[in-house]
This record gives sequence, structure tokens and C-alpha cells, in this order.
Amino acid sequence: MEMKTEKDEQARSQAAAQLANIVSMVDKLEHAQKCDGEDCELTDEEIREGLGYSYTPGDKVTDEEREEYHDEDAVRTAIEEDPLEVQVRSGWTNPGEKLEPEEFEILLCTGGPAVRIVGEFDSDGRPKRAWMEYQDWGTPWTEYLDMSSEKRQHLLTYSEQFF
Repeated sequence: MEMKTEKDEQARSQAAAQLANIVSMVDKLEHAQKCDGEDCELTDEEIREGLGYSYTPGDKVTDEEREEYHDEDAVRTAIEEDPLEVQVRSGWTNPGEKLEPEEFEILLCTGGPAVRIVGEFDSDGRPKRAWMEYQDWGTPWTEYLDMSSEKRQHLLTYSEQFF
């Protein structure tokens, strides 16, 4: 029984790390969409950390780093290259009928542990709901519930980039 708890905690930790990465990328995307870098209110620390660089008090962001942080195309590319796999599936239909996607899966990492985003499409083919699941070897997929409504919105925004 103790082993399962340890496996579950490892998988939950991986889900938390994946979610933190998604939140960071979506925050950068949303910021880049509304700020061109001129008169940006972000601190040098926020920009360096958003780029994945270390920060020491007194560090100054270079013009290149500021431009990199505000490059919307680069952020979109990073999001598009993040998952291992993106798939859709339809519901039941009669032979010969057009298949309409109803659900999607975005596989973020595999093995022990594995993490994915699962969601549903609206009638226009846009993600309407998304949730995160995790598992480890020999354990079932389990929904990751430790997230605020704001983080759930980040998950949905991330998912929307693929459809």
C-alpha cells in the first residue's frame, strides 16, 4: 500500500510541474499579445524567470531578452512543441457518416509518471472544457484536482492553441 502512495505522489508532483510550465507559457503568451515590450511593467526578475533564466538581485534584462520575452510567435512555437502528442476522437456514428471530433487528448509526458490533458470540444470544434490527468506504472489515470479556476483557464487556453 505504501508503494502506491509513493507512486501517486510522484505522479501528482509531475502533474504539478507540467501545470506550472503551462501556466508560465500561457502567461507569457497573454502578455506578449498585449505588450510589445515598450514601457513594459514587468520587472527584470519576472522577465528573466519567464525565460527560464536565473535571477540575482541587480541583474538587468538585455534588450534581446526583453524582445525574446515579448515574441508572441516564439511563445506559440514553444507551446506547439511542448506536448508529445495531440489526438482527437469522435463519438459513435453510423458507417458512412462524417466523423466529428468530440474529445481531445494532449499527452505531455509518458512513462512513470505520465501526464495528459483531456478535454471536450464545443459544437464549433473549439475546446470547451479541459482537465489534467496523471498516472504511474500500474495505476489508473487520475484527475489532477489541485488547481484553481484561474489555472483551469490556463489549461483551456493552452489547449486552444492546438485547434
